[in-house]
Formats: sequence, structure tokens, C-alpha cells
Amino acid sequence: MPADFPSDSQDDSLVAKGRAGDNAAPLSISEISGLLKRTVEERFGYVRLRGELSGVKRAASGHMYCALKDEKAVIDGVMWRGNTQRLAFQPEDGLEVVASGKLTTYPGRSKYQIVIERMELAGEGALLALLEKTRARLAAEGLFDEGRKRALPFLPRTIGVVTSPTGAVIRDILHRLADRFPSRVIVWPVLVQGQGAADQVAGAVRGFSALPEGHSDRPDLVIVARGGGSIEDLWSFNEEAVVRAIAECSIPTISAVGHETDTTLADYAADRRAPTPTAAAEIAVPVRQELAATLADFGARQQRAILRPVQLGRERLEARVQRMPKLEVLLQPQAQRLDDAATRLANGLRDRAARARDRLQSDRARLNAPLLKIRVEQAQQRLTAVSRLMVSLDPDNVVKRGYVRVIGPEGRTVTTHAAAAKEAALTLKFRDGDLAVTTGKAPQAPTAPKPRAKRPAKGTPPAQDDLFG
Repeated sequence: MPADFPSDSQDDSLVAKGRAGDNAAPLSISEISGLLKRTVEERFGYVRLRGELSGVKRAASGHMYCALKDEKAVIDGVMWRGNTQRLAFQPEDGLEVVASGKLTTYPGRSKYQIVIERMELAGEGALLALLEKTRARLAAEGLFDEGRKRALPFLPRTIGVVTSPTGAVIRDILHRLADRFPSRVIVWPVLVQGQGAADQVAGAVRGFSALPEGHSDRPDLVIVARGGGSIEDLWSFNEEAVVRAIAECSIPTISAVGHETDTTLADYAADRRAPTPTAAAEIAVPVRQELAATLADFGARQQRAILRPVQLGRERLEARVQRMPKLEVLLQPQAQRLDDAATRLANGLRDRAARARDRLQSDRARLNAPLLKIRVEQAQQRLTAVSRLMVSLDPDNVVKRGYVRVIGPEGRTVTTHAAAAKEAALTLKFRDGDLAVTTGKAPQAPTAPKPRAKRPAKGTPPAQDDLFG
């Protein structure tokens, strides 16, 4: 045994004492920890470690704590908040990464660890593994279910586009829309690659979705677009924040990220996937010329549909007309009856005229002038006698001689006491006026006068004799 380390048999003291040739004072734990810390940091000031993440957790302060391991060893790691905010992916247990930073010790636990300044996935295989893991987790939540996807509007008036405002993507979309069906386009400019791109894309989608119904800038359709690139270039559209924003968007969405074979998780969450941004514009609106042609075709079909019953009716009518008898055949019996009646009428008129002529000739002798004169004088004498009789019988002429005429309510002359006793009121007609008197008898309801027979109006000719009578 070396002399610097005496045996137990020689070290019988209870209090630490200096040894011969020993000129170093004992080190404290903090001192030795500090020496170890400086030695490690000087020797391993910058390292890159490849390993599998384990025990990943984020503190309330924003710092991330984890462990890197392989088949035989484990090393703790810490990443401060400023560096975690610049991560291009979400660290999870089981991911193989390459961590860059410096080794240091943690005196509080006598452990060494790596302070990670940068973390990257260990190759494209690890990136694809993370992608598949994220896809499976979000699919389990139902974000990619076909049942939740909505139909796109047939003809959106306003289209919102989330993309870079300076790239070829927006120019392609605007050009294609102008060719097919010019529409109002609102561009929400965002980064489509690199640090902060996922947050900007998610914020733009949520911004469009948050616009209230009826707002002038609220689009009817949202297109999330980016040109082609590697899986790393398109990674922002695989971020959970973007996928959830698209899935929760209240407006139908089209994902047009990459070209043809490029597929991102945003494509699964959107209501419709387009292989290219140009294809997204084609899906969004129909072709105006085709719509015009379709409308013209519908109009022609409608016109034919309207005219078809008329044409069929005309054809049926013509067929029935062909089967109907001729007009001459239908009217033949009536025409024959008419001819017979005309013949009978002509014969009857001739017979009636002949009889009238015979009667006139037989009465000619009675119509000579002397005889007519005698008949006129006789009629005049009778008329004169009747006139004198009417004057003598006129009751008013008797009144003029001083008599009184008694008139009932109906204007008739009352000639008996019994008739006068029945009336409640009478009129006495004197030569110089009328006098109304009452008899004291209750009035009786007047009886309606009997209707007089109507006389023929003056100038009305007498009824004509029947020509066939």
C-alpha cells in the first residue's frame, strides 16, 4: 500500500490531520462539483447526440425535460423555453432525434446532462414515423372521418385563400378562377414554410372561420394552398395546430398542399383534397361557359317539353278528324228538311195570296164609294148620339146645376146610404170646390183595386193571321 494512504492500523485518530507531504486541503462537495462542471463543459463544449426521446415533458415555465437513450446508456437533457419555441416539430417519446448542445453537470443530483440548443429528427425515416404516429392519434379522435366532411358550395361568391402572397400558387389560383368563373378572392397572407408557418396557417384558417355569418368578408369556401416540396418543406401542414384548425373550420375547406403525390395531414382534415393549387381552383368553381350551355340546353328542353303536349294534341286531333264523317254528310238530313220546308213555304205563300185575292174580289162590291159614304154617315150619327148621352150622364154636369156629388175613398161616386155608412171618410164635391167629411166609423183597410186589362199600346198593329192557318 502506498505511503500516502496509511493503513487502518496506523490511522487511529478521530480528528482529521494532515499527512506528511500532503499540502492539499480537503475539497468541499460544491468545489468538486464545480471542478467537474468546468471540466466537462470545457471538454464537451459542443456535441451532437443521436438517440431516442424518452420521458418528454414540458414545465409550466416552457422548458422541456427529456432523456436520450440507446441500447446501453441514458443521458438526461434539458431545453430552455427560447429554444423550444423554435422547434419545427412536437417532441414525443419514441422519436429518434439528433440533439445539438453542450454537456454540463447538475450538482444538485450529481448527474451530467446535455443542454439542448437544437433538435432535429434523425433522418427522413424518423420524420415519417412521427407523421404516422400523429396521423394515427388524430384519426383516433375522428378528425379524418368521412362522415364529418361537408359538401362544397356549387358557386361560392367569395373564396378565401390561405397561402403566401408572393408565390406562384396565388397567381395560378387567380388565373384559373378568372378562366373558369371570375369570383371574389380574399387572400390571407401567411408563411408556408419554416419557423412560425404552422401557427400562421392555423391562425388564418381560424380567422376566416371566426367571421360572423353575413359579414361581407366571410368567404363561402376556404382554400389552404402551397406549392410542392420535400416532406420537410411541407411539414408545417402536418402540424397538429393546422390540422385541428382545418377540421374545426365552420367553412368548407379545400387542401391544395404540394403536387400530385404529396400528402399531408391537412389533406385528411379538409373537406376536399386537391392534387395541386390549380386543381383546387377548378374544384372550387364551375366553368361559366359550361353553365351557360347547360342553361341553354335546359331552356330548349323546357321549350320542347311545353310544345310536346301541343304537338301530341294536334296529332290526336288530326287523327280524330280523319275518322269523323264529312260535314256534308252530317248536314245532309237538315239540308233536305230545309229544302222541303222552303218548298212548302213557297207553296203556302202562293195559296194564301190566292185566297186573299179571292176574298178581296168578293168584297169589291161592298167597297164602292156610295156605300162607304152611307156607312160613314151612319157611324157618325151613332157617335154623335153617344156623345150627347155621355154629356147628359156626366155627374159633374149635375153638380154644376147645384147638386152635390158624394165620393168615396177610392174615387167612386157613393149613391146609397148603406154604402156611405161603411166609409169612415167621404168627399163632397160642390160646384165651387170639394169638402172632406168623416162619418165617425173606424177606417177599413182599403181593398186593392182590381187590375185593369192592359190595352194594346197606341200604334201597335193587330196580330197577323197565320199564313198557314
